[in-house]
Amino acid sequence: MSILRKPLVLIAALAACMNLAPAAPVLAQEADRVFRFADPEGGEIEAGLWLPEGASDGLPRPLVVISHGNGGWYRGHHDTAEALADAGFVVASLTHPGDNWQDDSRSTQLSDRPRHISLLIDHLTQPGAGLAVIDPGRIGAFGFSAGGFTVTALAGGVSDPARIQRHCDEQPAFFACRLFALQPIDAPAWRPHGRDPRIRAAVIAGPALGLAFTDESLAAVRIPIQLWQAADDEILPAPFNAEPIRDRLGRPPEYHLIPDATHYDFLPPCAPEMFAALPVLCRSQPGFDRAAFHRMFNHQVVRFFRETL
Repeated sequence: MSILRKPLVLIAALAACMNLAPAAPVLAQEADRVFRFADPEGGEIEAGLWLPEGASDGLPRPLVVISHGNGGWYRGHHDTAEALADAGFVVASLTHPGDNWQDDSRSTQLSDRPRHISLLIDHLTQPGAGLAVIDPGRIGAFGFSAGGFTVTALAGGVSDPARIQRHCDEQPAFFACRLFALQPIDAPAWRPHGRDPRIRAAVIAGPALGLAFTDESLAAVRIPIQLWQAADDEILPAPFNAEPIRDRLGRPPEYHLIPDATHYDFLPPCAPEMFAALPVLCRSQPGFDRAAFHRMFNHQVVRFFRETL
């Protein structure tokens, strides 16, 4: 595949769940509010908030938090965020520090990411923190690609970096393993436990490295999960990524396998400018209608969170 013949630094950028809006704001819809909150370990984290109609009425609202893929940013799944906000959810999405389109300095330290989402929930559930009151008993999470790894950890999956290393020893040409070869895992700094019990339901799309999670930890996950897999995922291929999650969860997920879909079909349909700038993120296989898929996908995501939250 042509993407794998590009320089690996460019690959990391192209693996983005994003629309490059700072360079071309026409390419993605802005959130209702953009804000930053402090990271106790240093710096600030950027986030966006999508609000349902009447969110300032003081009534508690359900919250869905979003974790983007490798090299992405908070606006990477704006269409899903908008659909959820239109359905009555408060939606918050952040830009993961060290793994975003501007800074990939810690893009293979996947275990850092769950902590960022937990900090986002901390911030939004503080009294007076946002423009809406959050119901702490109705919090869900959505994650794509590396964000799928993130959400699996938040649901209770315990990750083992040694499993990733063994996988990459056996499959060094795989996309993820080529990234790890450029930026090896800092095993002593790895955070295997990322569970946040406030998350009551999760949607996981095209997850990365499901093989990294221990069988015992996945068996203990009992929250409702909707799991999506692209049948022709060329970036995170079967059977190493979605299948270990699908087959080992203690509560079987609501599973969707999408024929003819590839990895980046989980990103929103591209505007013409985006297609011209980064066609590798925008091009689907012949006959696959990404816009139609996203209408169905967003409908099912909304339906799932309505039923579970």
